[in-house]
Amino acid sequence: MMKIFNVFCCVMFVLFAALQWNDPDPYIWIPIYLFGAVLCGLAATRRYYRGWYLFGILVFLAYATFLFFEKDGVLSWATEHQAQNIAGTMKASTPWIEDTREFFGLFILIIALLVNFVHSSQKKAKKMRKKMMKIG
Repeated sequence: MMKIFNVFCCVMFVLFAALQWNDPDPYIWIPIYLFGAVLCGLAATRRYYRGWYLFGILVFLAYATFLFFEKDGVLSWATEHQAQNIAGTMKASTPWIEDTREFFGLFILIIALLVNFVHSSQKKAKKMRKKMMKIG
């Protein structure tokens, strides 16, 4: 099940990165999405890097928080712009749509990294329990 999840996420993040070529700030978003793609690709082959998951979660959470409270951010989109459709066109016509899309992209990344972090932590704990049972 985790392999399917990670292959799906890896492909999705590569596609997200490819869609950033026409974005106003591709130099930020292409590496962000490729970071997620690489970690999910590695997890699909059962190579987990808990420290990198935690790093990504913390950095992306900080950036998502910034986008949420920014002047034309998610909060502005929800309260001042009546949660205007963010998927109407490919090109974001307003800053609050751009920031809201970026926020939800980070949210998806955070979820994928969190799932892998929890899964790898559970695997590590299981190994430790087996090791302790052998000793005791």
